Amino acid sequence: MNLKGEPAFVGRYCGGNEYAMDRATVDFYSDALDDHSALYQRFAPPLLHHSECYKFVGEWYLKNLFGNLHARQDWEFFEPIQVGARVRTRSTIIERYHKRGRDYVVNETELRDCASDHLLVRGRTHQSFLPPGTALRKKSGDEAQRSKPASGRPPFPATRGTALEAVTKTIDQRRCWMFSGPGRNYHTDQGEAIKLGFPNIVVQGMMTTCFAAEVMQNTFAEGFLGGGRMSLKLTDVVWVDETLRACGQIRERQPEGTRSRVYCDLWVEKLSGARVLIGEASALE
Repeated sequence: MNLKGEPAFVGRYCGGNEYAMDRATVDFYSDALDDHSALYQRFAPPLLHHSECYKFVGEWYLKNLFGNLHARQDWEFFEPIQVGARVRTRSTIIERYHKRGRDYVVNETELRDCASDHLLVRGRTHQSFLPPGTALRKKSGDEAQRSKPASGRPPFPATRGTALEAVTKTIDQRRCWMFSGPGRNYHTDQGEAIKLGFPNIVVQGMMTTCFAAEVMQNTFAEGFLGGGRMSLKLTDVVWVDETLRACGQIRERQPEGTRSRVYCDLWVEKLSGARVLIGEASALE
């Protein structure tokens, strides 16, 4: 990794790639996420290139990697992606800010169809970093892997609505390698995680956003693949070998042209009930 560090300035172009959305790549994603939707016979998963922004970390990450965390993820889906299409990506820094003692950099990555130039997917990744000279308090392995208490947080979701069908996933090391590999890093290897101040493999935050997307996709199908939105906060660390449940509920419907937009609350929780992701999403119907 050739980290350039500063200046990670707003407007900086970070890079891009071109990909074939072929059957083998779609099947690999399905196996890695245990997501075998019938939609994948025609369409590629909207988050097939979920971690494209991380192909360019040398262009937008800050120098201090110790204790860095994925804090928030926004997704917009504009058109279903046809299996067999060729797509290209573009990654750009669009925002920097400081909040609660951490520095944040926001990377926006677009995915476009090579033939039509249509915008297919837009993702915005909020990555947080400790400022230079800030110490990360060392915790024991048991303490670090305990979930943060929920006391003091407002209830989420705040209202009750029709439940979406939940999905349950156990994240073993094989799944971590398939999702975040093939190289050794703190999402695939315990030794690399320890180097960055973590006691064990940290499950990549993008994986929980994929679980949330699966809940929406299972309910709204093409109305999510073309017109879906998600805005998600990653609220707790997930460790290898933990089991998660992704849940959602319908909050309201509003007219949008000749169709309706369905607004939903989404969350992903551990078996203990601790929430690791909360947010909102919408789809067309």
